Amino acid sequence: MELTVLVLTLLVLLAIGTPVAFALLGASMAAFIVMDIPLVVVFQRVAAGMSVFTLMAIPFFIFAGDLMYRSGIAERLVRVAEAMFGRARGGLGQVTVGASTLFGAVSGSAIASASAMGSTMMPLMKEKGYSGDYAVNVTVTAAIVGLLIPPSHNMIIYAAATGTGVSIGDLFLAGIIPGVLTAALLMFVAWIVAVKRGFPKGSFPGWAAFVRAFALAVPGLMAAVIIMGGILSGVFTATESSAIAVIYTILVGAFVYRSLGWSKFVEAAIQSVKITAMVLLIIGSATAFGYALAILETPTQLANLITTLTDNPILILLIINIMLLLLGTFMDMSPLIVITTPILLPVVQKIGMDPVHFGIVMMLNLGIGLVTPPVGSVLFVGSAVGKIPVEQTVKTIWPFYSALVVALLVITYVPGLSLWLPSLFN
Repeated sequence: MELTVLVLTLLVLLAIGTPVAFALLGASMAAFIVMDIPLVVVFQRVAAGMSVFTLMAIPFFIFAGDLMYRSGIAERLVRVAEAMFGRARGGLGQVTVGASTLFGAVSGSAIASASAMGSTMMPLMKEKGYSGDYAVNVTVTAAIVGLLIPPSHNMIIYAAATGTGVSIGDLFLAGIIPGVLTAALLMFVAWIVAVKRGFPKGSFPGWAAFVRAFALAVPGLMAAVIIMGGILSGVFTATESSAIAVIYTILVGAFVYRSLGWSKFVEAAIQSVKITAMVLLIIGSATAFGYALAILETPTQLANLITTLTDNPILILLIINIMLLLLGTFMDMSPLIVITTPILLPVVQKIGMDPVHFGIVMMLNLGIGLVTPPVGSVLFVGSAVGKIPVEQTVKTIWPFYSALVVALLVITYVPGLSLWLPSLFN
């Protein structure tokens, strides 16, 4: 009865357009009333969910990513990618994937990547004769790579949600090879679609132009080197690295590139506060919702249900992937990480899956949900930037979905792709 009230209230609130955070909060309150638990417990859980030290890294990484976008770092990364990949048929599509991968290495945000790359690459692609839907498709799916390439603030949320002390540094390292694999598959699909639709071929600007573009981008790319180098060497923690990323970005934007003025700094700060408030409220509400699920012993029941259906590890992982893909189509990534991690992590550990490996699988799986209707936030951002209706975008995005799903299956069933780099530093 209580579980029915919890789930049904959530679905009804989402169906009528209630923001995710308030839908989770409302469903938790309804369930607590039925269970005769004081409502003050709901707000205690919300506060507890937001009062996790490692989550302090989230506002700083969000702020650093916004500063990088506004200080022109994204544009310099585009020039590097254009020199590397622009010569191929439909080269600007591959440039977008390459630049998104590089930008993901300094921002870690899919929405920031979609905004930055979209505003830079979409007008250029349209000008060169590419269709608007192709430009949006490439941009939004390439933005998902930023969830895998460190630093990713969603990995920090996952590490906190596990409650088992999963190393954020290990997660950051584990995402590098899967991120590169996903980018390569997206580039391949972008090339196939470009050839099929007859998009133009670019030209190589010469090694001198490439070296010049790379040299200009080095200060921005050094942010990723400093973050990962500091964490792996033990100079600072992952949480401290986020603050250092902000300081470094301000110094590069203001004194190296000289493109970050006071007005842009204020705009980035205001936008980051808004996004951080939204993310933390969602995390807090999802914590209360997860607490209600825990009281009702839903994790145990679901684990028993899955293991009752099959004891084959391959099928169990397939079921979990399908479940997460479906959930990702109507709920945002942050609350799903907080809610599903305590439920599914014990199941995958039971079949011998490493928590770090599962974290990477979850990042890509739920990332696909960000570009899938009806609640795909990155898809909507990309469509808005490209001024293309979502309906038109979805009609031709399927080849790119296929690349993401292939990447997901390979990463799921080949754990070495995720665990090899962390093993070198442990």
